[in-house]
Amino acid sequence: MSGVLRIVLGDQLTRGLSALDGLDPARDVVLMMECAQETSYVPHHKQKIALILAAMRHFAQDLRAQGVHVEYVRLDDPANTGSFTGEVRRACARLAPARIVATWPGEWRVLEEMRGWEEACGAPVEIREDDRFLATRADFARWAGAKKSLRMEYFYREMRRSSGLLMEGDAPVGGAWNFDADNRKPLPKGAKPPPALRFAPDAQTQAVLDLVAARFPQNFGDLEGFGWPVTRAQALEALDDFIARRLALFGDYQDAMKTGERFLHHSLISTSLNLGLLDPREACAAAERAWRAGAAPLNAVEGFIRQILGWREYVRGLYWLLMPGYAQGDFLDATRPLPAFYWTGETSMNCMAQAIGDTRANAYAHHIQRLMVTGNFALLAGVRPREIEDWYLAVYADAFEWVEMPNVRGMAIFADGGVMASKPYAASGAYINRMSDYCSGCLHDVKAKTGPAACPFNALYWAFLIRNETKLARNPRLAMPYKNLARMSEAQRKGYTEDAEAFLARC
Repeated sequence: MSGVLRIVLGDQLTRGLSALDGLDPARDVVLMMECAQETSYVPHHKQKIALILAAMRHFAQDLRAQGVHVEYVRLDDPANTGSFTGEVRRACARLAPARIVATWPGEWRVLEEMRGWEEACGAPVEIREDDRFLATRADFARWAGAKKSLRMEYFYREMRRSSGLLMEGDAPVGGAWNFDADNRKPLPKGAKPPPALRFAPDAQTQAVLDLVAARFPQNFGDLEGFGWPVTRAQALEALDDFIARRLALFGDYQDAMKTGERFLHHSLISTSLNLGLLDPREACAAAERAWRAGAAPLNAVEGFIRQILGWREYVRGLYWLLMPGYAQGDFLDATRPLPAFYWTGETSMNCMAQAIGDTRANAYAHHIQRLMVTGNFALLAGVRPREIEDWYLAVYADAFEWVEMPNVRGMAIFADGGVMASKPYAASGAYINRMSDYCSGCLHDVKAKTGPAACPFNALYWAFLIRNETKLARNPRLAMPYKNLARMSEAQRKGYTEDAEAFLARC
């Protein structure tokens, strides 16, 4: 072989991937690898492993149908070395390529591995920019510059201007950049969101499900009901279904939670975006077209576009700007081990049981379940950053470190000390009661502040503020709760602290 060995990873399933740019079908080879190391560096949800492997196999099949030579290493291949480096080295020994071309990965540890391929394989390695994002790493670094505050809202405005999405000249449509205040409604009693489109496994996906069931029987999560898109055609169909049937009410109820309603009005396209089956530009453009056609209100469309154009691009930029040091911070000195019920779902708190149960069933929970239920508990309890990050990385099908780490470390548990969020997203049980029906089915009383029947979130909230008073009391966005705390007697403060510690001791 005198051509190029082109590497395609499991979250790079895009025909226009930069590593495939300039591909010569007559001389080049595409290498795709299912590696044991990638399935086990955290104990991934069974559906997450199955989704990635099934999507990879379908993508390889599509490339071959286009005349591309694909060398595909399956997980159960007896010769599989189990690692990217081992498989790239083995391919180079077999094919003797003139050079290796890859696309910038989604995790720092994989980048470090790629940087060792040239020495390991004896061939020059080119790592190209991942241009599937709307902002390059350099774009984000230029925006960040010497700013003391890197708030998403201001980055989002720049992205709106540069992309032209929801713009009228240099002004945002509707006269405001952000309609989040309109997007905080609980789901009305009796409301029934339309069912989300799910995809029955074909023979190739079923073979993967069987492999995962046999090889990972002890991993978290269920395989029953697997219905994620595993091809680009399915991903486009899922996007169309969301735009037509759920986008219109997505804005109003995007923060709502309801027992038995696992998907509500959410899009369920994050897996397809993060695997590369969908392009973020096409998702945003589809939503904007719906608004311009009068099929969806502005608050819904702006909220959806902000999640992709704003949050998704922002967390990726922040991750690559600040790594590897970003992974080390622990501003709140959190030292508690992750409670076992995060893996079992067996807890007296109905909100946690519901969120973890949904996660077990689908490798999915929406952003408020992640941030304000499981994330809020980890924040208030003081769970070690690495342990809660590994949990999120393991249990969600859309989780890769570039998106998971900033959302957990920065948003959920404030371990970065305010780099990402202006305050900790700490809340008592009142927030969960307002945005869900979880409290009505709970053994604990959300209105009781202390005592054995009280919602644990209430004592945990005040104990968190007390424990971190020296670090957080000067935060202007926490002025009101700290004023309320200052009015409490020592006995009240002690009561909250003791109730919180007693509950955590039982976890």
